[in-house]
Amino acid sequence: MKKLICALLAVAMLFSLAACGTSSGDDSADALKVGFIFLHDEQSTYDKNFMDAAKAACEAMNVEYAQKTQIPESKDCYDAAVELIEVDGCDIIFADSFGHESFLIDAAKKYPDVEFCHATGTQAHTAGLDNFHNAFASIYEGRYLAGVAAGMKLNEMIQAGDITEDEAKMGYVGAFTFAEVMSGYTSFYLGAKSVCPSVTMDVKFTGSWYDEQKEKEAAQALISGGCVLISQHADSMGAPTACETAGVPNVSYNGSTVAACPNTFIVSSRIDWTPYFKYMIECVQNDKAIDTDWTGTIETGSVVLTDVNEKAAAEGTAEKIEEVKAKLLDGSINVFDVKNFTVTVTDELNASAVVDADGHLTSYKADVDTDEAFAKDTEVVEDGVFYESKHRSAPYFDVEIDGITLLDRNYG
Repeated sequence: MKKLICALLAVAMLFSLAACGTSSGDDSADALKVGFIFLHDEQSTYDKNFMDAAKAACEAMNVEYAQKTQIPESKDCYDAAVELIEVDGCDIIFADSFGHESFLIDAAKKYPDVEFCHATGTQAHTAGLDNFHNAFASIYEGRYLAGVAAGMKLNEMIQAGDITEDEAKMGYVGAFTFAEVMSGYTSFYLGAKSVCPSVTMDVKFTGSWYDEQKEKEAAQALISGGCVLISQHADSMGAPTACETAGVPNVSYNGSTVAACPNTFIVSSRIDWTPYFKYMIECVQNDKAIDTDWTGTIETGSVVLTDVNEKAAAEGTAEKIEEVKAKLLDGSINVFDVKNFTVTVTDELNASAVVDADGHLTSYKADVDTDEAFAKDTEVVEDGVFYESKHRSAPYFDVEIDGITLLDRNYG
């Protein structure tokens, strides 16, 4: 009889396990589930960075998740959110692209009991919705550190006689003339300038977050124009592979490209979204409000760099990065310290900037409370520093500083 009872219990357990499926999360009726909306798929370095973080965070927090890939910045985003909620049963929705925001807000209005979180957005602090939140990180600090690595490489090239000081010109492939991109390329340039004072930089835009051919062509044009080192804020392998073919040093973004570009890849900065994903999950689990604007930092583990590729980098680069990182952490270095750059003001350029006799910013109104007119509404220069990501999480640095030349302006 005992053997029969044990056998029946074993069969019952098997049926129970089969009903539960293979999810690592809590399968009770109250189990939390997170839905992710991605602009592209894992072929995009930008989206893969989010996808890796989503997997890591949800597994660490033992919750289920579902994802939608290849979701354009259109009503498709709203539809994807609705499906994640009504079909997949998600309690939190996260979208990863700037243009998803307005459609996610529409979904947040329809589903007030679901939490909506969005990367790089600008409207959470003015939308008036308790269930809609923006998040970003102080990636300008990571780009500054990557710029330091670039500047050291330029110095090595100068010392070797490969280029002169006047030929220390970098190129940058950008997607759009948005503040996020401008903040990024400016901080990268300032990092390079901190160790290589003669550096200049040209910037070309593609008008797309992911277009491998356009990004490759932009990098090739910059190289043909005399740029001896290339970086980027675009999501494909177009620019890195163009650099590898041409033998030009490259600083990539959102992850290492050393496997494909072993001879030219130096280092990459990226946002690690794992800390934020854990944070938003913990908030919902503990019935706590999610920050309207959340900004990750080096200290939170949100701003990280890959390992330095010693084959391409200048000697001592890793040590220099650690030295500068420590100064960023203790506040002795501020990326946008106004003493470290000058600004030219014209009727068309930097119109809201006020500068002193030496061209240093003394006042600047930034477009923080985004509206249809993109009005400059918030003073952001305090005590000699342009404070990026203080008044909202998404970047608003859109000053055009001296030393950087925009080769086109068609993609705002």
